[in-house]
Order: sequence, then C-alpha cells, then structure tokens
Amino acid sequence: MDRELYGREAALHDAGLVARLSGLTKHGASRVPFEHGDDPPVTVFTGGRGTGKTALLKEVRNRYRGYTPLALLDCAHIEPPADHGPGWTPLTGALSELAVQLSPKVLGARPVKFPRLSLGLVAVASLGWSQEDDERARRDLQRLGPLLATVDPTRGAATHWVGKVLAKLAATFAEATVPLAGLLAEATVETVLEEVFGRLQRASEAWYGTYRNAGGRGKAGLQQLAIDFEQGGRRRAEAEGFLVGALTEDLLHPYVGIRRGGRIGRPLVLLDNAHEPLGRQLVEPILRARAEGRRDRAVVLATSRVREHEGLRHATRTRLPETAHRAPCPRDTRVGSGILAVELTPLSPSQTRSAFDRHDPAGRIPAELARAVHRLTGGRPLGVALLGRAAGEAPEHLRAGLTPGGLLDLTVEVREDAPPVPVAPALLAELLPVRRPGPYAVLAAAHDEESARMLAHARLQGESLDGDVALRVRDQLRSEDWQEGPGHFVADPLLRALLLHRLRFEDGDDPRYAAWRAVHETLHRHYGPEPGPYRLHHDLALGRTEEAVTHLRVTFPEQDVLGWLGRLRFIGAAPHPRERNRTGPDPRRALALGQGPPGDLPPGLDAETTELHLSVRRLLHAVWLLTDPLALPDDEVADRLAHELRRLSGRHLTGSGSLWDAATHWPRDIRAWRELSLPPGREDGV
Repeated sequence: MDRELYGREAALHDAGLVARLSGLTKHGASRVPFEHGDDPPVTVFTGGRGTGKTALLKEVRNRYRGYTPLALLDCAHIEPPADHGPGWTPLTGALSELAVQLSPKVLGARPVKFPRLSLGLVAVASLGWSQEDDERARRDLQRLGPLLATVDPTRGAATHWVGKVLAKLAATFAEATVPLAGLLAEATVETVLEEVFGRLQRASEAWYGTYRNAGGRGKAGLQQLAIDFEQGGRRRAEAEGFLVGALTEDLLHPYVGIRRGGRIGRPLVLLDNAHEPLGRQLVEPILRARAEGRRDRAVVLATSRVREHEGLRHATRTRLPETAHRAPCPRDTRVGSGILAVELTPLSPSQTRSAFDRHDPAGRIPAELARAVHRLTGGRPLGVALLGRAAGEAPEHLRAGLTPGGLLDLTVEVREDAPPVPVAPALLAELLPVRRPGPYAVLAAAHDEESARMLAHARLQGESLDGDVALRVRDQLRSEDWQEGPGHFVADPLLRALLLHRLRFEDGDDPRYAAWRAVHETLHRHYGPEPGPYRLHHDLALGRTEEAVTHLRVTFPEQDVLGWLGRLRFIGAAPHPRERNRTGPDPRRALALGQGPPGDLPPGLDAETTELHLSVRRLLHAVWLLTDPLALPDDEVADRLAHELRRLSGRHLTGSGSLWDAATHWPRDIRAWRELSLPPGREDGV
C-alpha cells in the first residue's frame, strides 16, 4: 500500500520527477518519456532531519520494486563483517550490496548479472591473505558468494569453488618468494573464471584492460587494480572509482544491443545519507564518467542532510514543487554540474491538516491543533506525522483539551510489535541522535554563544575534558544542518521545545524541577542585578512575573515605545514552566483576562498607577500565552490584548501611534500564526 507522503506528489505522481527520470510510472503501469534523454542527472534530495528524505526513497522503492532493477543503500550504516580482510572497505561492501539488490528478476526481464564487478571485488579480496591463515581467505571468499551468484546462481551459491581457489593460492604462495597482491589476485581471478563464470561471462575480464598500465590485457588490469588498492591513498581511490564503473557497466549491459529484449525504464540506485563520505565515493565516479561522455542507464536518487555540502557546490538547485512537470539541469564542464539538488520543502498548513484528519477522522481534537502543530514543527514531516499519530491515539478524556505541549506529554505506538513510547523523547531521538542529549537540553535555554558558554561552564563542567562543551554542541548542531538565528542558541523552534521539555521533565524530579530551576536561575544571575529583559525573561521561565510587570510599568512612560514593545515581546517569549498532563485552562488565561482577585501589588501605588500595573500584567500574560508555540490560540485573549494596547495608547503622551498600531496588528499576527511584528504591521515581522 502506498504511504501517505503529503507534499511529495511532485516526485511521486505518474508524471512526476521519478517517473520522468526512470521512464516508468509507479508499479510499471506505463512508460513515461525520459526528460533528460540518455544523460539523467544525479538527483539529490536535500533537507535536515525529519524532512522526509528517507521516507521518500523508501516509497520509491516500494512503488518500483519488481518492475525495474532497484537498490536502496544507507551510506551512513554499512556494517563491516566480522574479522574481514583488508580487501573489504565500506565502498567494496556497498558495491556488493548494491549489486545483490539490483540483480533479481523483474517484470518482463531477466536478472541482471554483475561479472565485471565480481571480478574486481574478487581481485581486491585477496589482499592480506597468507599461507598460514587460509581460514580468513575462506571467509572472505564465502562472503562474495551472493555476488558471484548473480553471474551463475547454480555455481556461485555453492562453495566447491572456494576450495579450488584456496588450492590455487597455496600453489601461488609456494612459487612466489613474497606474497604479492597482483599474483594473489591473478590466481584468485583465474580460478573464479574457470569455476563460476560461463563462456560468455568470461569475456567481461577484458573490460579491465582499460585500467591503467593494463595495455588492453584484462588480467594485467585486475592485477594492477589489486596493487593500487593495497597502496591506499590516491591509488586506492582510483581503484575504487573503477569498481564503481564496473557496477554501472554491468548494469548498462542488459539494456543495450540485442540483449535488451523487453526491458523498459531504467534501473534505480537509491542512496540515503549520501552526504557521508561513502556517498561521495559512489556518486563522484559516476559523475566523472558522465562528464567524459560515457553513458549509463542508472538513475541515481540520493539524499543529503547537509544543504550546503561541498559536493553540491556546482549543482543546479531547485525546490521540490518546482520539479512537478519539469526539472532542467544545465551542464557545463564541471563534474558537479551533473547534480540536480532538490530541496524538500516543509508541509503546508493544509497538508498538516490532512495528516491530522487521517488520524482523527471524527474531529474530536481541537480545531486549531493541527495549525498549532504546524507552527511548532515548521511543517517538518516527521514532527507532523508523530504528533498527528499521538493526537489520534490520545485518551478520550484528554482529546478536547489537547495542545501541542500536551501532545509532547503523551505516548504513541510507533510500531505494532513494540510498546508505546513517550512522544517527546522519541521525536528528539530521531531529530538529534546523540549519545547524551542532556548537555543540549541545558544549553537550549541559552540565547547566544556567550550565554551558552557561561552556562556550560557553570552547569556542565564534568561533561568534557577536551574542549568547550558549548562550542562542541554548536558544531554538532551545525554539522546536522540545524538553522542558526538570533535570540536562541538552539534556533529551531521544534528542536528547542523538545530539548526544553527534556530539561523540565526528564530529570525525574517533578514537582521540584530542580534541573530546570538551576539552569534558569543561573541565567537569571548572569543577566543581573538590573531588571533587564534577559533577566526578566528567565524570571517568567521560573514562574515569577511581578518584577517583569513592575519593570514594564515603570518604563512605560519613556519615549522609546517601540523599544518598550520589543522588551514586552522578548520577555513574553519565555518558555512556560508548565505542569505535565495538566488539564483545564492554561493558568495564564485567567490573568490575561483579568479574572479573579488582583493579587499582591507593590506597596505605595496610587489608584492610577495601580490601574496601569494591572493593565500591564494582563498584557504581559496575554503576550506570554498567545506567542507560546506549545499553546493554542485564544480569540478572547487576543481581543483582550488589543483592548489593553488601545487603553495604553490613550495613556502615553508621545507614543500612542505605535501602541495603537500594535493593538491593530498584533492580533492579526497571532491569528495569521506569525510572530508579533515590530514595528507593528511590518511585513517581515522583525
């Protein structure tokens, strides 16, 4: 069954990007004209964690598997076999895995054979073998069995040929004064050709005659390949690149000449996490060969978590929706110009709504919850999917009062064969898969690099003995391509919310919340003793609001009204020290609406000043609630916000215009799910 991949139709529909590159609609239903003729670009889907890159490749696999040769490889997770010899590297392991996946029979066509790649990997497998340790040679040869079975399944899958190779190697050792890589490779290749390859496949050896110093002689090329592989460095890179060429040459062979038969479409090579070094090792030889005019039929679809990766510097860049009908990729003389980098765009609010409707078709959750989740996640598909599932699985008695923050407190069934998992830790582990997220949670409360380094020095001294913890965290976030921005050390709203959730609730110390209090008290002291906006921001995070109200009331008459509104906005952006699984209205709501007794007031206020103090208190709580990404919007509170700002406009002697504009535009910003604009009404919201 097709997965719901909202916002990915441009790649997956019947005339979409994948169809135009492969020449096939999904499930091989019909042919599609090739957009790029015989020279398709390497297409790299870019985006951070949770943007749907892996899900997209898996859906391509699900739709096209069995209809055209196809392989999916995760370049970040190539597991080395136990006790392997020096002939195994991540690249040789990846090539073998790709060939085995690409080989099975597909609809209307025979299996693809990989004789050239088999010979090359057999040659380099012989490195490091010795006469005293034939058991290692036996294990290395047996691991090549599935690859050799693509050439002849009846003989490659058997193991009798392994003994004959070992016997030939023993004779080679006896004749040679020193075990040389080239001699071992020749002996191994000769036996494999005799025992596994049929008469027609043996001609594939000649392809290695084009290798350096081979002079047209295939065995000489295979010998030189093994020697270069053993040398390492640049020579090994050349040998590995030639092996990549062997894969694409084998993959091309069934599509040309009389052998083509009934084959339609093109084979698909799907490379996840291609920003890893292995990804470049696989992709760059293909690009170089194409730049030199050689053609293959492989469609390479890759993903990169790093948008500005060095390997993409000459790529043609576009966004996914723009590829729905056409995806030009003009070439020049640079090798990297053969890459089409397609940025995966966030889900739209309507797509987020569709995802929530899928999990809650009866509409039992708050109407604005999906839009609030879109604000929190920025449309990141992983966050939308997990929070939508959590909403659909929420207990009946909680559904009507759900908020984004409430969703983070729930558990969700991610897999049918596993127990439900807590939403916030599960989502954080996917977005930031680090061994110890604790330091990240502490530093998520910081505003910039300076405050983060101070916080690390005060709270995280035992975390690292070899460098500044804050800088290490900063570099890790950059390497994961998380956005940077002013005002927050962790700029992404979803990641910051998840880390702050961990800081508050994962220390197992509620209701004291010792870790939360310690971190915000440290920052509070750092910005003291004067009641500046940073200090007051952390006052609110600690649940203390009166000093902030007093400061805003005292500074209200000053001429710089825009500065006053900016301080109000910044202080009110503090994270709320909420309680887990709290039911009922948000406690800030009653204070914003002026409901209940006025509470404690500073001593010595006259009636007029008392009225101003209470108005500022209501205004601050309204801003704090309405701009909280973990809360739902509240029309009544938004109306009260406008009311208080208009009243304050009438009290100010010089800045009434800015306050009046805020009363008009800030409620509009809130209802349009924008940040509060400053100056009020400014389109960029700065």
